[in-house]
Amino acid sequence: ESILSRIRSLEYSQKNAVLVSAAALGVGGVLVFWLRSRHKIKTIEMGDGWWGSGERPLKGKEDESIRPFKIETSDKEIEDLHRRLEQARYAPPLEGAAFHYGFNSNYLRKVVAYWRNQFDWRKQVEVLNKYPHFLTTIEGIDIHFIHVKPSYVPHGRAVQPLLMVHGWPGSFYEFYKIIPLLTEPAGHGLNEGDVVFEVICPSIPGYGFSEAPHQKGFDTIATARIFHKLMNRLGFKQYYVQGGDWGSLITTNMAQMLPQCVKGLHVNLIFVNKQGLGRIISVMLGAYVPWLVGLTREDVRRTYPFMQKNIYDLLRESGYLHIQATKPDTAGCGLNDSPVGLAAYILEKFSTWTDKSFLHKDDGGLESKYSLDELLTNVMIYWVTSSIVSSMRLYKENLSQDPDLTVHTRVGVYVPTGIAAFPQEIVHTPRVWAKQNLKNIITYTYMPRGGHFAAFEEPKLLAQDIVHFVRKVEQL
Repeated sequence: ESILSRIRSLEYSQKNAVLVSAAALGVGGVLVFWLRSRHKIKTIEMGDGWWGSGERPLKGKEDESIRPFKIETSDKEIEDLHRRLEQARYAPPLEGAAFHYGFNSNYLRKVVAYWRNQFDWRKQVEVLNKYPHFLTTIEGIDIHFIHVKPSYVPHGRAVQPLLMVHGWPGSFYEFYKIIPLLTEPAGHGLNEGDVVFEVICPSIPGYGFSEAPHQKGFDTIATARIFHKLMNRLGFKQYYVQGGDWGSLITTNMAQMLPQCVKGLHVNLIFVNKQGLGRIISVMLGAYVPWLVGLTREDVRRTYPFMQKNIYDLLRESGYLHIQATKPDTAGCGLNDSPVGLAAYILEKFSTWTDKSFLHKDDGGLESKYSLDELLTNVMIYWVTSSIVSSMRLYKENLSQDPDLTVHTRVGVYVPTGIAAFPQEIVHTPRVWAKQNLKNIITYTYMPRGGHFAAFEEPKLLAQDIVHFVRKVEQL
């Protein structure tokens, strides 16, 4: 009996041991799965799309060839423009209005006179063609881009592909002054780095020489997918991306979609969607005890008085946004028909978005930062391509739904990120707020001067910050 009881006891303890081990393995497995799921990076599903005219062809593979492209003009195009400029009608401005009511028509007359009598579009076409242009068909529409490679790469230097994306009302031309700084850094005082770039600047579909989508629903996520396909078609597996305005959101979506392909994300405008009680508390305490909520002195200087800088100034500068997010085609009719109206609509943004104080100047301060040739070349890209309406539709496609329901607001950005915070940007986003979306900020720079059109206005400052960021990422 004693022996039998011992055997039973041994069997019982063995069963317990097995059960305990099984339970431990089960609990451990659940714990490991939970930990792994917590650290699994959520991404935006890449999906697919068709933006060509009519139904997507059932058979036949899309033409993936990359075709050289050259911008051209004609006597007929220039004569039509001159006729329209000559027939423009102007409403007299209020006395002392400066740019408070929009583009001052007295100064507009001077701009139009220069445009008609001195601006040389043929010469500017030659300037535009100094970089290699290409077209390729993606998802049913032709995508335009320039691709600039360094002419000389010093021994031991790594050539990094960099996709740079513009916004509205800009164009690929915004990057013409920064491209040589990035592709030939040694010749422009940026030779302290060990990085040289080859730069790819596409036109957003519906902007300039990229074909406009023919179907509804073309948003920044669709743009991000098309630009990933473009980079893949060019043979790149990994690349850096940079953007401001819409370009910032498009490149951010690219990082959310295929983080394994984006080596680093650099932006000069931050879209922060998360608000809530925490943000309200941060805003309230930030004015008095900024250190308690992670704000720096510079954040305070740029953010307060909060209502003035983040509500009133924003309302004043965003009337266009409400129009374009609701009925873009209506206002677009007039802009697409009148070069003078188009110039006033676009160039007003290059005034107050460059420097808020330009509101008080009769000429909008435009020629203090840009030449009329530069400004009118950007306008001409919209004019000759009749792309103002399709460019405005991007607001409708992105802003006509509840932002809390859009997929990219629920997906963090985990790729290395660099932020260039320019002091005259429309809104300032402190690093502590940016961290809610951008989880891996490597550099955050308070830029000493400059506004919304950073590459166009301050190309050297922006180039230096991009180089600084990429060097840091390469050293990780």
